[in-house]
Amino acid sequence: MPKMKTKSGAAKRFKALANGGVKRGQAFKRHILTKKTTKNKRQLRGTLMVDATNMRSVRAMLPYA
Repeated sequence: MPKMKTKSGAAKRFKALANGGVKRGQAFKRHILTKKTTKNKRQLRGTLMVDATNMRSVRAMLPYA
């Protein structure tokens, strides 16, 4: 059986943690920032955990993480 391939785009976006969770970056912070409020942009900083509803698809993209 050949090895399973990791989706390279997902490998750049997600980081698996020791507790079984997956860390992700926040969306909507790249461009068109002039119309977003300072409060909104500040709250978009940092990282979040992948939600349980998306965990199955993320795990499929990262078989060895």
